[in-house]
Amino acid sequence: MLTRLANGDVLLQLHVQPGASRDQFLGLHGDAIKVAIKAPPVDGKANAHLQQFLAQSFDVAKRQVLLEKGELSRQKKWRIVAPCSVPDALQPYLES
Repeated sequence: MLTRLANGDVLLQLHVQPGASRDQFLGLHGDAIKVAIKAPPVDGKANAHLQQFLAQSFDVAKRQVLLEKGELSRQKKWRIVAPCSVPDALQPYLES
């Protein structure tokens, strides 16, 4: 899900659907948040596109969005370092 850590970082558990018509958060998928992205799952394009989408969504620089687990999987764990905000679509899933 979405967990705010004591140091202010956010851990985000995602289920990724690449090749979608638009980028958006879609709700829950098991214990993860489902996110659709436009990029295809080829040569790391989906991960790079998702990193950019998350950076814009959390109002941070790309270097503050770190892939911690799942580089070649649809199930991914991302760390957002010191986010300025949490997207409205993700507020219901925020755990502390």
